[in-house]
Amino acid sequence: MSRIILDDDAYCFCCGADNPIGLKLAFEETEQGGMRTLWTPRKEHQGFKDIVHGGLVATVLDEVMVRLLYLRGIHAVTAGMETKLLRPVRWGRGYRFEGRIVADRRRAVVTEADAFDDESGEPVAWGKATCIRVEKPTA
Repeated sequence: MSRIILDDDAYCFCCGADNPIGLKLAFEETEQGGMRTLWTPRKEHQGFKDIVHGGLVATVLDEVMVRLLYLRGIHAVTAGMETKLLRPVRWGRGYRFEGRIVADRRRAVVTEADAFDDESGEPVAWGKATCIRVEKPTA
């Protein structure tokens, strides 16, 4: 197990309540035991005109996967990730991100996530991550 110990100071870019420029995402467990978040990107999240920067889409995919691990009591960080952007993500529209665990090995956990246009239900992105366990912070 790695010697990295992670501490939460509420400044996570995705979910940190104290981060003034963060996404402030909220998460909920799905009926299937996965993790879900909704995100409506804003204009300042675009790369090309009217299209959300793909790196931010990948960031939210990553966050929904890692948050699921923490919900399950698994303290881990992303060691590697693959992302497929299937359709343009547009700012001003709502998107649903859903993550799930696909393999739990001794040191590594493999997760996947999908992103959908919340209105049409069309898939817009997919991600897969290998996460490595780290030590839990001590009180």
